[in-house]
Amino acid sequence: MAWTKEMPANPVVAVVGATGAVGKEFLEVLHDLDFPASQVKALASARSAGKTLEFKGCGQVAPGQLTVEEMTPASFEGVDIALCSAGASVSKEIRDAIVSAGAIMIDNSSAFRMDEDVPLVVPEVNPQDLSWHSGVIANPNCSTIQMVVALKPLYDLSHIKRVVVSTYQAASGAGAAAMDELYSQTRQFLNGEELTVDAFAHQIAFNCIPHIDKFLDDASTKEEWKMVVETKKIMGDDAIKVAATCVRVPVLRCHGEAVNVEFDSDISVEEAREALAKAPGVTLMDDVDQNVYPMPGLLAGTNDTYVGRLRKDPSVDHGLAFWVVADQIRKGAALNAVQIAQLLLPA
Repeated sequence: MAWTKEMPANPVVAVVGATGAVGKEFLEVLHDLDFPASQVKALASARSAGKTLEFKGCGQVAPGQLTVEEMTPASFEGVDIALCSAGASVSKEIRDAIVSAGAIMIDNSSAFRMDEDVPLVVPEVNPQDLSWHSGVIANPNCSTIQMVVALKPLYDLSHIKRVVVSTYQAASGAGAAAMDELYSQTRQFLNGEELTVDAFAHQIAFNCIPHIDKFLDDASTKEEWKMVVETKKIMGDDAIKVAATCVRVPVLRCHGEAVNVEFDSDISVEEAREALAKAPGVTLMDDVDQNVYPMPGLLAGTNDTYVGRLRKDPSVDHGLAFWVVADQIRKGAALNAVQIAQLLLPA
């Protein structure tokens, strides 16, 4: 049953998991987009209750400090939008409390992404799917988001048959502790010290790890499975074939992806470049004569999905290849969620 409650022009926003990397970025993005909130509540676990977080303000909320409150079912009374990034298990526990309170849950975890009654939304790609939400909207996996933002303008030129993607995923995708570990291991490595390995299966400093999330029965990882099934759901096309290899690399915030796409009919590089240049949320950085292309180390803190190295893929008929970079914490998580919230506001 589709949601019918009217969204106020100045909603009350709760940030769930406010002390985590994505939670803190939610607060940054609410400020940067000047989201018209009347109140912002910072919620987290009992051990974080009482901490203060700097908030630059947005809407009707003045700059200052937010005091973190312990999240309980009662926390959502009077809340209109809950931006959640506290992990799948927590999301499943609090879903009923949020929806029963009359709030819309925009969830950044994997808990509900493939549920038939939950839209999986990237605003530049499938905003129309918001029309059938029933109180819960899922934020896709970070690596999927940036890929489909780049695929959509090309899909509009010709149906996509097959996508092969290799990801170069930043430490931020594994959370704040993983980013800290990249820093600490780098210092340890350069000082000739023994490396402390905790957040990943192996050292991340000066290394690449072809293992993100758990391995499945077919020897792929769950991260790779997410890219397959989420792409089909977001694009609304179960016929698209997707093959993914996901790799963790020693980069802090931005994911890179090498993408090869096979279309039903031919698309010239010039047509693709024109479509990408006009696409919402896409910045084309593609001038190889001047060594211009997106690089993860230089794009941290940005909002767009950056595309470069656009060229023909001669290994298939009607093929194109390109390189995509986006900030995993922003477009891959917090920004996408707040953009969804913007779409929920009254016109």
